[in-house]
Amino acid sequence: MSFTLHGIAVSSGIAIAYAHLLSHTSLEVAHYVLPKRFIADEIARFDAALQATRNEFSSLRSNRPSYAAAEFDAFLELHQMILDDPLLSVGPREMVEREHCNIEWAIKVQTDTLVAQFDEFEDAYLRERQTDVKQVVARLLKQLSGQPGHQPAAARRDVETILVAHDLSPADLIQFRPQQYAAFITDVGSATSHTAIVARSLNTPCVVGLHHARELIREDDLLILDGEQGVLIVNPDKAVLAEYKLLQSEWELERKKLKRLRTARANTLDGAVIELHANIEKPEDIIEAKENGATGVGLFRSEFLFLGRDQLPDEEEQFEAYRAAAAGMKGHPVTIRTFDLGADKQIKGAERVANNPALGLRAIRLCLAEPQLFRTQLRALLRATHYGNVKILIPMLSSVSELNQTLQFIATTKQSLDDEGIPYDREVKIGGMIEIPAAALSLNVFARQLDFLSIGTNDLIQYTLAIDRTDEEVAHLYDPLHPAVLYLLSHVIGTANKLNVPVSVCGEMAGELAYTRLLLGMGLRQFSMFSAQVPSIKQRVLTTSLPEIAALTQKILRSDDPLKIRELLDKLNA
Repeated sequence: MSFTLHGIAVSSGIAIAYAHLLSHTSLEVAHYVLPKRFIADEIARFDAALQATRNEFSSLRSNRPSYAAAEFDAFLELHQMILDDPLLSVGPREMVEREHCNIEWAIKVQTDTLVAQFDEFEDAYLRERQTDVKQVVARLLKQLSGQPGHQPAAARRDVETILVAHDLSPADLIQFRPQQYAAFITDVGSATSHTAIVARSLNTPCVVGLHHARELIREDDLLILDGEQGVLIVNPDKAVLAEYKLLQSEWELERKKLKRLRTARANTLDGAVIELHANIEKPEDIIEAKENGATGVGLFRSEFLFLGRDQLPDEEEQFEAYRAAAAGMKGHPVTIRTFDLGADKQIKGAERVANNPALGLRAIRLCLAEPQLFRTQLRALLRATHYGNVKILIPMLSSVSELNQTLQFIATTKQSLDDEGIPYDREVKIGGMIEIPAAALSLNVFARQLDFLSIGTNDLIQYTLAIDRTDEEVAHLYDPLHPAVLYLLSHVIGTANKLNVPVSVCGEMAGELAYTRLLLGMGLRQFSMFSAQVPSIKQRVLTTSLPEIAALTQKILRSDDPLKIRELLDKLNA
């Protein structure tokens, strides 16, 4: 029987392949009482499963593939922290000792308690973490059942397959390497969920939020997945199959054409020079960035050097990483962001509990609160400037006081290097991320003291609209085209251009084709994105005439009607 399901498109592409079902671990487990003589064995079974799950996370971290999203390490670190929470790591053991129940039931009870605590939070970000709790518990139960990790049914090696799951964590997605599966689909998730971010970085077609796909689809059903429209067709008829095979061929041909643009300059039809840079989190990512035609690194997320490890990286280790990135780009700019830790990215031994971590002690606030940690990084960064075109980017600035303190830290660090006779670029450029509305609205003050600006659209949108983009219940309200967001973007870009201060966008909007011409029309001339997104954005730039899009861009910026804005955007991209 043929039928069609509609979900949320999160990663473009067309896949035609057979369904490959991922077994779904339910938290509805059996409950039974154990004789006293079996209690020690039951606890030992739990301890072994707990350690095996920890080892699984360690292995994923150690063997992290180069194509993983920048956020992957942060997601993995969060899952490790959840696993180590006493409610999960200690509570079940105590319950088995006290009530003589089976360990699966004890885990289930403790999980319900933990999830209930998350439900009580008013903050949407914290409520959404209950999904992460369930994903961690699913891994633990898999270990107890003798089926470690998430393993799909026996793979068919003679044909491509599409992975069908109720849910996938970022760790799951990385384990199922993209060359093994033509696409991914899940019952749950949103366009801005963790799974969606990873899928886009893998450049693999993906549709989420299909609700009951895992129940309705059977193993080896023939599937057509349209990652552009969010459509899934199950067991299509011959006519539909032929139509989509043609569309798939056209899609693949288009991807091959894009690869040929690698060495082309990203100039508009009227000759404006546009810089397309890549977002990376480790030096090895330079290779992929250059292969995709990036002419610089717009964002090196340095915090990923700190995550998932027992010992913090010292000055030498950081210096070598930054130096390698600078040398790898051979004179092209490498913008390195000082560590943006806090919220869901915390370092072992310095974990902090906050009622609202997204608004708490994180990024530059944490840097200023941990001066020794910050000075160590600044020394490594400044030393690396001697080996390439390195720029330093400060995240989450909100006040002039923070900026002044930061600049003073940099000045004293320079002095310490001078005293030791260590070379560095005395004219190193210092920039600030504009991702808090307060910074956007008081831009003149920041622009006077900074050499460049970088707009972090992910947080800017989130903070402007008070929407946690990872919370499925409110993610639909996360809107890059909200008139207030467009005003702030236009204001920042326009003001920076008037003041002759270079400005870029390094958030997800930079890699979205739908927004390329809109951002160009606002005056943006530098974009930074996932490496895999560079070719398609370059093609859009090459087919754009700035004079032709000027009038439509202004109409969009003057409109306060969401429907009208989207209609005008469609015309802009026609």
